[in-house]
Amino acid sequence: MSETTVEKHTFQAEIQQLLDLVVHSLYTDKEIFLRELISNASDSMEKLRHIEATEKNVHEPTLPLEIHITTDAEAKTLTIADHGIGMTREELVKNLGTIAHSGTKAFLKSVKDSGSTPGNMIGQFGVGFYSAFMVADEVKVHSRSWQADGEPLVWISDGKTGYEIEASPDQSRGVKIVMHLKEELSEYSEETRIKHLIETYSNFVGFPIFLNGARINEVEALWLKNKSEISEDEYKAFYQFACKAFDEPAYRLHFSADAPIAINALIFAPSENPERMGFAKIESGVSLYSKKVLIDAEPKGLLPDWMRFMKGVVDSADLPLNISRETMQDSALIRKIGAVISKRVIKMLEKEAEADPEKYRGFYRKFDRFFKEGIATDYPNRDALAKLLRFESSLTEPGAVCGFADYISRAKEGQESIYYLVGASREQVESSPYVEAFKARGLEVVYFTDAVDEYVVESLGEFSGKKLVSIRHGGVDLEDHAPADGDALSEEQTNALCSFLKEELGDRVTAVASGKRLVDSPVIALVPTDGMSPQMRQMMKAMDENFKDEIKVELEINPRHPLVKKLAEAKDSNPELAKLVALQLLDNSLIAAGLLEDARDTVSRMNTLMEKAMGA
Repeated sequence: MSETTVEKHTFQAEIQQLLDLVVHSLYTDKEIFLRELISNASDSMEKLRHIEATEKNVHEPTLPLEIHITTDAEAKTLTIADHGIGMTREELVKNLGTIAHSGTKAFLKSVKDSGSTPGNMIGQFGVGFYSAFMVADEVKVHSRSWQADGEPLVWISDGKTGYEIEASPDQSRGVKIVMHLKEELSEYSEETRIKHLIETYSNFVGFPIFLNGARINEVEALWLKNKSEISEDEYKAFYQFACKAFDEPAYRLHFSADAPIAINALIFAPSENPERMGFAKIESGVSLYSKKVLIDAEPKGLLPDWMRFMKGVVDSADLPLNISRETMQDSALIRKIGAVISKRVIKMLEKEAEADPEKYRGFYRKFDRFFKEGIATDYPNRDALAKLLRFESSLTEPGAVCGFADYISRAKEGQESIYYLVGASREQVESSPYVEAFKARGLEVVYFTDAVDEYVVESLGEFSGKKLVSIRHGGVDLEDHAPADGDALSEEQTNALCSFLKEELGDRVTAVASGKRLVDSPVIALVPTDGMSPQMRQMMKAMDENFKDEIKVELEINPRHPLVKKLAEAKDSNPELAKLVALQLLDNSLIAAGLLEDARDTVSRMNTLMEKAMGA
């Protein structure tokens, strides 16, 4: 070809600036270039589809709308070809060499005016083509317009000073980009490397992608299809492929929304929890897409951390294609999307729990820690999450569970509190003296038996306007419930016994009083409202070996119990024995409360009492 057919151009100053930004700071990951070029090819063919609906004289109308990628490791080249709208000579100049169509001037102006880093402005001005120069020292763009009189041309540039345009006789409609790769980036001429990038970023592009003649993207973007057109098997196959899962999904959420932001989402709740099986903390499993192109496989800040067990896809056409990962966490757009998804997921789980309580119970048993973590950390969704909690109670059969809504439906008229007790197991909680008074009055008590439950209830505080109240604490006001045959100490005798006990027990108790809680037990140790439960103390000790917390309790006595009545007599008739019994009753109550840490004195005292009982 003679030199007279070569048309040479110098890049405008703005293009020079842009190329410098692209190569040195615009994109975080060089591998993004392939995503950009495939997206451009897809957009070009989408535009051709619209043109074909209105124009009759489209050049080479039978060409398939496909993307063909070819690697040549020996020549160190990578080629991407499409059969889209292509470009005329004028369009090659405008789109690739000047500021008229590329948006370059606006891009550079925004960078200058805002003072932002280039990464913050990425994707807003259609400059993705120039990412090719991050990996190539020469780029050739062969192109032939869809118009009947279009020329087959090639645009050639090293991305530094300028470009040339000349004839490309064999070029068909569309664009073929040939990149001669930089020596240190020759990995992008290897088939396995490119296959991985296609599968990672562009697997759901709406047109077939062929790599060296083999179709790569076989799985459809189900999240954009109508739910009625998708079978259960297709959902399962998509879940296992797109989410790299080996189990089957327990639940799924498939929805579209236009306001406040355009969203198409397909999200799954798995049936197995890796963290529960001993694996490390998992990463977010919901990927973020824009128009079927991957933006981030593990977007931090999209969903609250407790929802990391969910898997799937969120696609928003409102996202700029090239949104940088560094700005994701600070993006108001991302927060809006996350807020919509979070609420939808919680509502979906609530409906599933109502529809099939037994299935939800099995699911909850595996994933309850995530919901509890959410109660403690996700304030905006705390009340909604509380509806998903399940627990046993004094009115459920062993092994059966209920929720707070069930508790409230059974609450007595005028009951303003939800009563609960934290313990190691149902058996331990149920045999506790704390429960006696509530059972006697028909008041339901929630049994929390997980080590983290205390954090959960303290974070929650209330449910549906009813305060969560621990029956281990003092200050719980109960109505009188004296047994019909309740032969009790007189008020004077009771007051005298309380004074005696307070004097003998000293600083180990903050107060001694007659109460309404006890039915079968003689005394009970109540933790002050600001005091720690045994479970909380154990957790604090596990975290800090130097942790110390002096145990002081309120002692409540049962003036109808035979032992208490005998003690009231013995304090005068046998003071020595009464003192031993008083100390033993306190230790017994601490044992029942899980608060006695050193039982050496208790055992010694018990031996002395048995000797006296045996007349030794």
